[in-house]
Amino acid sequence: MAGKPPRPKLLSGGNPQIAKAYGDAPVQAYIEAVPGWKRDICRKVDALIAQAVPQVEKAVKWNSPFYGVEQGVWFLSFHCFEKYVKVAFFKGASLSPVPPGPSKQKDVRYLDIRENDGLDEGQFINWVRQASVLPGEKM
Repeated sequence: MAGKPPRPKLLSGGNPQIAKAYGDAPVQAYIEAVPGWKRDICRKVDALIAQAVPQVEKAVKWNSPFYGVEQGVWFLSFHCFEKYVKVAFFKGASLSPVPPGPSKQKDVRYLDIRENDGLDEGQFINWVRQASVLPGEKM
């Protein structure tokens, strides 16, 4: 009888090391491997994205979940760091209002979610819907 597969290795900041793969299953594996309070944030972010864009495409690339409206073209990703979960809107400079986290990249904007931060779900869903109709990033 086969046992459970081993838990993924945790990289710096508690970010799970998950092999590159497409679909919801690898994203859920990533989320389940996230330790502690960050797992709840990742679950909430994933659920809000799916609510905002019901036919969203998902993948794990570079040990981070990616979301798009077609496979290989992405509008959002997130990544775990020690003290926060960083959501990257690849065309965030075009969103209204612009997400608060600046980037060295002209178009990218971030939303950092810390353990005791409240997430404005309405605003987040609004950003996701806006981002999903902009041209995505091919990666």
